[in-house]
Amino acid sequence: MLNMNEMSERVEQEAWFIIEHEATIRETAGTFRRSKSTIYNDMKVLLPEVSSLLSQEVYKVFQKNKAEAHIRGGEATRKKFEH
Repeated sequence: MLNMNEMSERVEQEAWFIIEHEATIRETAGTFRRSKSTIYNDMKVLLPEVSSLLSQEVYKVFQKNKAEAHIRGGEATRKKFEH
Protein backbone atom coordinates (compact mmCIF):
# COMPACT_ATOMS: atom_id res chain seq x y z
CA MET A 1 0.00 0.00 0.00
CA LEU A 2 1.29 3.45 -0.90
CA ASN A 3 1.79 6.06 1.75
CA MET A 4 0.42 9.56 1.16
CA ASN A 5 3.77 10.91 -0.04
CA GLU A 6 4.14 8.17 -2.66
CA MET A 7 0.53 8.59 -3.74
CA SER A 8 0.96 12.35 -4.14
CA GLU A 9 4.08 11.82 -6.23
CA ARG A 10 2.32 9.26 -8.43
CA VAL A 11 -0.67 11.55 -8.99
CA GLU A 12 1.60 14.50 -9.84
CA GLN A 13 3.55 12.40 -12.36
CA GLU A 14 0.33 11.37 -14.07
CA ALA A 15 -0.92 14.96 -14.09
CA TRP A 16 2.29 16.32 -15.62
CA PHE A 17 2.16 13.62 -18.30
CA ILE A 18 -1.41 14.60 -19.18
CA ILE A 19 -0.51 18.29 -19.34
CA GLU A 20 2.72 17.89 -21.31
CA HIS A 21 1.32 15.43 -23.85
CA GLU A 22 -2.30 16.62 -23.82
CA ALA A 23 -2.96 12.96 -23.14
CA THR A 24 -6.28 11.23 -22.67
CA ILE A 25 -7.12 9.10 -19.67
CA ARG A 26 -6.71 6.02 -21.87
CA GLU A 27 -3.24 7.10 -23.07
CA THR A 28 -2.17 7.92 -19.53
CA ALA A 29 -3.43 4.59 -18.22
CA GLY A 30 -1.46 2.75 -20.90
CA THR A 31 1.73 4.70 -20.25
CA PHE A 32 1.61 4.20 -16.48
CA ARG A 33 0.18 0.66 -16.71
CA ARG A 34 -2.84 1.47 -14.61
CA SER A 35 -6.54 1.11 -15.25
CA LYS A 36 -8.55 3.96 -16.73
CA SER A 37 -10.60 3.97 -13.52
CA THR A 38 -7.48 4.50 -11.42
CA ILE A 39 -6.29 7.42 -13.57
CA TYR A 40 -9.76 8.95 -13.54
CA ASN A 41 -9.97 8.64 -9.74
CA ASP A 42 -6.45 10.03 -9.32
CA MET A 43 -7.27 13.10 -11.43
CA LYS A 44 -10.80 13.78 -10.16
CA VAL A 45 -10.48 12.90 -6.47
CA LEU A 46 -6.84 12.90 -5.40
CA LEU A 47 -5.22 15.57 -7.58
CA PRO A 48 -7.39 18.46 -6.29
CA GLU A 49 -6.23 17.56 -2.77
CA VAL A 50 -2.58 17.45 -3.89
CA SER A 51 -2.48 20.53 -6.13
CA SER A 52 -5.40 22.68 -7.17
CA LEU A 53 -3.28 24.41 -9.84
CA LEU A 54 -2.31 21.13 -11.49
CA SER A 55 -5.91 19.99 -11.21
CA GLN A 56 -7.09 23.06 -13.13
CA GLU A 57 -4.55 22.45 -15.90
CA VAL A 58 -5.54 18.78 -16.21
CA TYR A 59 -9.19 19.84 -16.36
CA LYS A 60 -8.38 22.12 -19.32
CA VAL A 61 -6.73 19.23 -21.16
CA PHE A 62 -9.71 16.97 -20.44
CA GLN A 63 -12.10 19.62 -21.77
CA LYS A 64 -10.05 19.88 -24.99
CA ASN A 65 -9.93 16.11 -25.32
CA LYS A 66 -13.68 15.87 -24.76
CA ALA A 67 -14.30 18.40 -27.52
CA GLU A 68 -12.15 16.34 -29.90
CA ALA A 69 -13.42 12.90 -28.82
CA HIS A 70 -15.61 12.42 -31.89
CA ILE A 71 -12.52 12.76 -34.10
CA ARG A 72 -10.46 10.24 -32.11
CA GLY A 73 -13.42 7.88 -31.84
CA GLY A 74 -13.77 7.70 -35.59
CA GLU A 75 -10.05 7.08 -35.97
CA ALA A 76 -10.09 4.27 -33.39
CA THR A 77 -12.98 2.56 -35.16
CA ARG A 78 -11.24 2.87 -38.53
CA LYS A 79 -8.06 1.29 -37.14
CA LYS A 80 -10.03 -1.49 -35.46
CA PHE A 81 -11.61 -2.61 -38.72
CA GLU A 82 -8.47 -2.29 -40.83
CA HIS A 83 -7.23 -5.62 -39.44
